[in-house]
Amino acid sequence: MYQCPECSHEWNPEELVEEEETLEIKDANGNPLQDGDTVIVLKNLPVKGASGPIKAGTKVKNIRLTDGDHNIDCKIDGFGAMALKSEFVRKA
Repeated sequence: MYQCPECSHEWNPEELVEEEETLEIKDANGNPLQDGDTVIVLKNLPVKGASGPIKAGTKVKNIRLTDGDHNIDCKIDGFGAMALKSEFVRKA
């Protein structure tokens, strides 16, 4: 058995390590999304504090998937950092 000096966690190096569950996030069409994908917004999305909405057809590059209700983190030109729901985008 090995023991971590910082947290005292013990483990056996000969035991098989179980793989962690990966996020299975799909777009509006059911296509699986991955970190770094490019997506297209399907409908106008209002943005709190902005003068106008994110327009349908806006291309969003280099997305990052997260846990939670808004499961896509990205940067959109003219709006900055955003969190989007996968149900309002499709894979480009």
